[in-house]
Parts: sequence; C-alpha cells; structure tokens
Amino acid sequence: MKKTFEMEELDCAHCAARMEEGIRRLEGVISVSVNFLTQKLTLEAEDAVFEKVLKQADKVCRKVDANCRVIMK
Repeated sequence: MKKTFEMEELDCAHCAARMEEGIRRLEGVISVSVNFLTQKLTLEAEDAVFEKVLKQADKVCRKVDANCRVIMK
C-alpha cells in the first residue's frame, strides 16, 4: 500500500532527510519520501502492517522534531 500524508511543522530540509532515513529503517517499509517543500510524507509499506508502520513513522518524525506531526486522515 502506498499513501501520501500532509505534515505539520516540518521546519527544515535537514530534518526531513533525517526523518526519511529513520523511517526507511522501520520493518515493513518498502519506500519513503519526506518532501520539505510540499510538507508531505509518501509512505509505501506492506498492507498487513501499514497502520503500525505509519504510527511508528510519526514517532520517528516527532523524535527528530518534537513539533512535527504526520496528519493521519
């Protein structure tokens, strides 16, 4: 499954790169892209664990920048 999510409070390109690197290491992730300019996260993960991976990805983002959030709608 591949979905794109808006991000809130993503402040710098360096942080986006660190988030992307951390999310890429999560089990079940097929591909990930964090775009600073568009403030979007594109995540592709195995269907069976997608929701779990998404929650873990949000935690990675908050660890890099406590104010940054993935808007999960």
